[in-house]
Amino acid sequence: MPTPWQEIGNRLRAYRLGRDITAGDLAEQLGVSRAALYRLEKGELVKVETLERLASVLEISLPSLLGIGVEYYSNAVSFFERMRQLERNVIRIIGNFTPVSFLLFSDEYVQHLRTMLLESAAGRPPADHEDFEAYADRVLSILRERRKSAMTQHIPIFSIVTLNALERFLWSGLVGRYDVGEKALARRRLLARREVEYLLEIARKPPKTIHIGIMDGFAAEQTFQVFEKKDKPFVTLSPYRLGDYPNISAGIAMVTAAPDAVKMFKDMIERQWDRAAKGKEAIKALESLLVRVR
Repeated sequence: MPTPWQEIGNRLRAYRLGRDITAGDLAEQLGVSRAALYRLEKGELVKVETLERLASVLEISLPSLLGIGVEYYSNAVSFFERMRQLERNVIRIIGNFTPVSFLLFSDEYVQHLRTMLLESAAGRPPADHEDFEAYADRVLSILRERRKSAMTQHIPIFSIVTLNALERFLWSGLVGRYDVGEKALARRRLLARREVEYLLEIARKPPKTIHIGIMDGFAAEQTFQVFEKKDKPFVTLSPYRLGDYPNISAGIAMVTAAPDAVKMFKDMIERQWDRAAKGKEAIKALESLLVRVR
């Protein structure tokens, strides 16, 4: 169970990575050694004055660094690193995704995602990420670490998937923009279909740790996850999309352990889980979708 100081160290690392500042550079700006900074990231006690300087250099508020109330992340690198940290020693993850949890895509999907991300920024990279390719590679590196870590830990994952989102995913294909051309679009739709077929195979022969619920009709489109941990649960809300028309540069992600927020999101997703098709019903729903969309 991480101590409060270790959690501050975790957030410090996440914000530092998001700013693309090396440990050496940050240590130099603070006037401490690199070893001292690494100790801070591992949870060493530190003076309030040092925390205030850290927050100033990283351009965040002190409450965000301390984890008071809500943590805000305007950078996908920081946010996905924070998610990777939260997934350590988790009892289970309950999530609502559009269209599918990244952890349930195939191994090949990361490379497809890279193509889509670069495609989405072709000729018009976001103003705050002029070297968008380097930024995308940093995001993908953390996503690979997350996927590897989750599979190694055998984290129990309860994932809500909506048919509407999956159908949109199949029609759109694995694209980052609309004007890819008819031939490319046909190929990208085939790749999207393979991902849904991969999801179907998971539903048919699910690992003990993966549980899929299929929602038809009205369902929350918001992407969020509840991380259940022994000490305290967290909720994450994300504007970042890792499916069709991906987005890793626009929006503010949030992390909170506020009891009322955790309870509301947990209650909502558990109600959805109760309504969702599971087991044979989920398999039938996915099979029908693949027949309908060709």
